[in-house]
Amino acid sequence: MSVWSSLFTGSSGLNAFGDALGVVGDNIANVSTVGFKSSRASFSDLLGGNAANTQRVGIGVSMEGPQTLFTQGTLQQTGRGLDLAIRGNGFFVLRGNHSGIVGDYYSRDGRIQADRNGYLVNPEGLRLQGYEIDAAGNLSPAIGDLVVEDQSPPRATSSVTVSMNLDASVPLPAPFDPADPAATSNYATSMTVYDSLGNDHRVDVYFSSIGGGQWDWHAMVDGGETVAGVAGTPFEIASGNLSFTTDGALDTETSLGSSVDFLNATAGQVIDFDFGDAITTEGGTGVSGTTQYDGDFNVRGLAQDGLSVGTLSDLQINEEGIMTAVYSNGRALQVARLALANFKSEEGLMRAGNQLFAETADSGSALVGVAASGGRGALSAGALEASNVDLGSELVTLIAYQRAFQANARTVSASDEMLVELANIKR
Repeated sequence: MSVWSSLFTGSSGLNAFGDALGVVGDNIANVSTVGFKSSRASFSDLLGGNAANTQRVGIGVSMEGPQTLFTQGTLQQTGRGLDLAIRGNGFFVLRGNHSGIVGDYYSRDGRIQADRNGYLVNPEGLRLQGYEIDAAGNLSPAIGDLVVEDQSPPRATSSVTVSMNLDASVPLPAPFDPADPAATSNYATSMTVYDSLGNDHRVDVYFSSIGGGQWDWHAMVDGGETVAGVAGTPFEIASGNLSFTTDGALDTETSLGSSVDFLNATAGQVIDFDFGDAITTEGGTGVSGTTQYDGDFNVRGLAQDGLSVGTLSDLQINEEGIMTAVYSNGRALQVARLALANFKSEEGLMRAGNQLFAETADSGSALVGVAASGGRGALSAGALEASNVDLGSELVTLIAYQRAFQANARTVSASDEMLVELANIKR
């Protein structure tokens, strides 16, 4: 090796370890960056011509490039429902414009939020990808942007379930009078139903004993809430009959019709009133719903299937990536399932900035599927994956690279001194 070549050999070391110091500095700078994956410098030796013994002569070193390390970072609990962390393999799939290039990007940064149009996006505005879930619970066949409606439409009441005990020993009241239902019935209970617009309506159901284990029932609303009624006057929307066995079990239940035209809502709304598992009518036991025992009147349960208009109150995501929207009207709907991507070679991914990666020929195509399947990790909601930078290890590496840089600088200095001596020989 000549003096000249030793000068360039030292120079190669300065360049390589200068670049390596940059890699360590990048890691240390991102020690608190959510979802950041650290890198390490990779070196390779450089060879020149053949020596006298036919061995190749080394002429220095080069840094091939940083290698990204995809080890799991620590999960940090945040308590925010849309903060997501992946436990295991996989990347969130994001789509949009990054640095002027529109395409698919992949990230471990799970800081998700809803934009003004309801789309789930990362801090840069790239849209999170997943599979929509339809009303029947089926996943869409292809991934797409995830959007959450901030309002749940109303649902008109179509069925009412009543469970109670009617006292078998009460006297018979006067014949039922729709104009004065309270005075011509034995008992009454109230519930709320909804029309097609989500308006709530109070329904009073009156029960009149007609003897022999027979009861008539009448469902009434304020007439001012209907097309045909008069405000302040009870208006009947449904009626029927209940019969009980001598053991007090519900034997039959019949309805004489149930249809109402609420103001401004869909006409002809039918509401089915169900009082239990009648023996003859439904082939039931007759005792799990409404009964007629010798005891106080007691309402045990009231339920109806209508809903008012609801606003989005919460968005819940489980470890399988199933996203459930919870609305103020009590409705909870599974709306989507998040997509995760795997790669044959994660190390082949290209860093794109902002904790984003882009696929390359070396990484292979993205293998997209749902969380907690096909080798993809599970999700933790309310948590974020911290940077996987080990600060202590990086500081030790920094010192090692700094010493290597200094040693190569000494090589250059020594070569320079030797060249000076050669120049002085001529003098």
